[in-house]
Amino acid sequence: CRGWVGFSVKMAHRINAACDILLMPSRFEPCGLNQLYAQRYGTVPIVHAVGGLRDTVEPYNPFENTGTGWSFDAAEGNKFIEAMGHALSTYREYPDAFRSLQQRGMVKDMTWSHAAHLYEEVMVEAKYQGTRIGLDTHFYVDVYVHDSLT
Repeated sequence: CRGWVGFSVKMAHRINAACDILLMPSRFEPCGLNQLYAQRYGTVPIVHAVGGLRDTVEPYNPFENTGTGWSFDAAEGNKFIEAMGHALSTYREYPDAFRSLQQRGMVKDMTWSHAAHLYEEVMVEAKYQGTRIGLDTHFYVDVYVHDSLT
């Protein structure tokens, strides 16, 4: 048995890559990188649906076989436990579905060029189709495009 105290980026990535499930019950997370790393390594995230965690982890839908992980909307222990129960049930009872979750996370395009393209689409839509646009189901932004920017 060996003990170690400290932090190493290399070791953090190795631990993340070696896991099947990442637990990330953050109360506040403006962006979050761990869930992005996890998905790239095939580690399925369970996250509190806040900030960047909500934006980057698509909820698993077993009926349509879509999504990249599980989320819970209230920062309460029972909600977290419920999400873990769903994940563990899928892991144990539906290994093919769990493998599909892992694979979707690994091929998800999380590059800056993809994000910039999505951002550009939102700005073009704002300019030509109105001033109130939905970025996703939880967030709306009012956009004013000044004539001098055209």
